[in-house]
Amino acid sequence: MECLKVQDLNVYYGVIQALKSVSFLVEAGTIVTLIGANGAGKTSLLHTISALISAKSGKILLNGKEIQKLSVDEIVRLGMAHVPEGRRVFAELSVRENLELGAYIQKDKKAVQKKLEEIFERFPRLKERINQQAGTLSGGEQQLLAIGRALMSSPSILLLDEPSMGLAPIFVEEIFSLIQQINQDDKTTILLVEQNAHKALSIAHQAYVLENGEIVLSGKAKDLLEDPEVKKAYLGA
Repeated sequence: MECLKVQDLNVYYGVIQALKSVSFLVEAGTIVTLIGANGAGKTSLLHTISALISAKSGKILLNGKEIQKLSVDEIVRLGMAHVPEGRRVFAELSVRENLELGAYIQKDKKAVQKKLEEIFERFPRLKERINQQAGTLSGGEQQLLAIGRALMSSPSILLLDEPSMGLAPIFVEEIFSLIQQINQDDKTTILLVEQNAHKALSIAHQAYVLENGEIVLSGKAKDLLEDPEVKKAYLGA
């Protein structure tokens, strides 16, 4: 079953075309990764899907509903959450306050508290720092907080933009293990943009390669992991 479908998406920054007739599909319950060099258009694509920037043309369908003209708020209410590149936690707010902001669409305080407890069960490190300012956390802890904040809205699809960027190797392993856990345990669909192509392809079901704003290659992630051209270009082999 289709969760997310992108059709002929064209995006411009002024006269520069960032995305060129991009089309791809994310099946419900899967992990799909987008790989490509810096400047390929990966972040622009996620920003367009989650309504942070507007497309000039094309369609974006979430569970069969067109969303390209909806607001960020409306898209969140339909079940999409986006963890941006660079984490973007609210540095002056506490861990608890950051997480509660992720549940702004939920008006039932008991439901929010229940979700908080679920997050703290999954992220015991965050529970230990519940009243700590987010800006004082390590990079890895801030990434956990950013993911936890996104999960507070109980999304059906989670967009992750470079979740391992700048993290120590031990946290990289933890983050990728967590992504698999969220997918398998919660049945959450995941669209992953990641510079660490080897790690991304190792956990994904399907993969797309983006070059200069265009999808140039697609297939099962395990197949792309063994593809000679992909190895040469993105896996350092």
